[in-house]
Amino acid sequence: MSTSGQIQEADIVQISRDGAVAIVALNYPKRRNAFSLNMRQALLQSLTQLMHHDECRAIVLTGADGTFCAGGDISEMKARTVLEYRERNQLPLDIFKLMVQGPKAIVAAVEGVAMGAGVSLAAASDYVVSASNARFACAFVRVGLMPDTGLFWSLSQRVGGGKARELMLTAQEFSGDEAVRIGFANQQVESGQVLAAALSVAQCYAQMPPLAIAHLKTALATGIDSLDEAIETEVNLQPILRRSQDHLEATKAFMEKRPAVFVGN
Repeated sequence: MSTSGQIQEADIVQISRDGAVAIVALNYPKRRNAFSLNMRQALLQSLTQLMHHDECRAIVLTGADGTFCAGGDISEMKARTVLEYRERNQLPLDIFKLMVQGPKAIVAAVEGVAMGAGVSLAAASDYVVSASNARFACAFVRVGLMPDTGLFWSLSQRVGGGKARELMLTAQEFSGDEAVRIGFANQQVESGQVLAAALSVAQCYAQMPPLAIAHLKTALATGIDSLDEAIETEVNLQPILRRSQDHLEATKAFMEKRPAVFVGN
């Protein structure tokens, strides 16, 4: 597994590349990669850059030092005004919307703990690979808060409304095995193999037509809540894709019995 071809490296969020896949690592190990203000700012900047980086076709989100993300940084939870809290909460919401609606597929590689906002980041990803030693919890109510970073929407998308309500209200911890059983995670592998498994999935995404992936993510995030919306989304977006160079290339490659080369147009 090669992670050569550095795009950018910051202290608290590190980005490397494996071919067309960007690996984004949360890097705050002394606090188990807690979702601090600095990390939020760096992650939003990094993801925004990657979503507009032509050479990046898919993203793996992981954590340094065998831990995904322990949730919000308790040391930063001090008294503020309501307006200050609203401003601070906008950053994780911007990250959530970018992950869910952005044009690149995201695979979460979860090892160790994923608590609070860590669960939110995993849930907002398109695919979740969980290690056998992973531990998850929607831990917000334990510190007198309700879920944030888009978890109200993303958790029910993954596990259904009833199970999401249970996990949010009880803040009960669940294992990597349980995460797969209830549909939160797509795949479980042994500890130490998570990044390789996530990269394998991301490389599959990276080989897909970029424009189709981008429109599909938009549709899944915003355009299928009702029958009429689903039909309207199909009517509006499918003609665009049918006229794309990637679609023409796919059909031509099929007829010529060769691999397609997609460019995102």
